[in-house]
Amino acid sequence: MVKLIIGLKGSGKTKHLIELANSAVETSPGNVVCIEKGNKLLFDVRHQVRLVDTAVFGIESAKELYGMVCGIIGANYDIKDIFIDSSLKICGNDKDEFVWFIEALNKLTTEREINCVTTASIAEEELPEALTKYII
Repeated sequence: MVKLIIGLKGSGKTKHLIELANSAVETSPGNVVCIEKGNKLLFDVRHQVRLVDTAVFGIESAKELYGMVCGIIGANYDIKDIFIDSSLKICGNDKDEFVWFIEALNKLTTEREINCVTTASIAEEELPEALTKYII
């Protein structure tokens, strides 16, 4: 199941994501993964959270990001929580591709009973209608 944290730059999305990821370490019945572009969260998330930097792998589109998530899940069936920071940015700021990504990610994580929280720098009024149901 996907949950989406939205807001403009500086609105506290990443801080909220960090709090959720660190909390998941205590409550999750499995492993916790955090995907980001760059390594800015290295000192903010607890060491038990597996950090993955999309920049290292050249991930720059929705399909590439989705493939990365599938690979991570396929390599470790014990993952129960995934956090993705700046997912719209990783998807190249393409709203149509982002809609596809979120819907595909929701199907994938729901089928595997994985909690997924992602952030996107976008105003609520600019968010495509299809994604409003994912906002927390």
